[in-house]
Amino acid sequence: PLACPVLNSSVVLSAGPTISERVVVGEVGQNIIVPCTYRVRSTRDITSMCWGRGSCPNSQCSRTLIWTDGRKVTEQHGSRYLLQGNLLEGDVSLTIMNTEEADSGIYCCRVEHRGWFNDQKVNLKVVIMKARISTASPHTYTSEQTS
Repeated sequence: PLACPVLNSSVVLSAGPTISERVVVGEVGQNIIVPCTYRVRSTRDITSMCWGRGSCPNSQCSRTLIWTDGRKVTEQHGSRYLLQGNLLEGDVSLTIMNTEEADSGIYCCRVEHRGWFNDQKVNLKVVIMKARISTASPHTYTSEQTS
């Protein structure tokens, strides 16, 4: 009898739709996807959105990376930032190509919905780490080959 309430509460917790900050981790040189989606039931739901650096401000995006009108990218700052998901299905996930340590930080995904204060705002933290390659390894192999 105790297993059911525990199971139910964990299901409810995992289904919670509001996550204020998610973390995406990658390595220098990788392409990473910073996830962001919104629900599209009909073509009426397709809407404009933007990606920016820093937490989501009261309106629009600060330090804008990409704007879309909902159907296509209308503004893009830097060729390393792409939207490769299906915009018409609400997949506005940001792809960052060939990441650098400087790409680490907070990103804002803002989906503009009609009406006051209805925008969907998600802050995502990106952490880009140096590739885990030890510089000692090649020297070890070289000395073994020469001896």
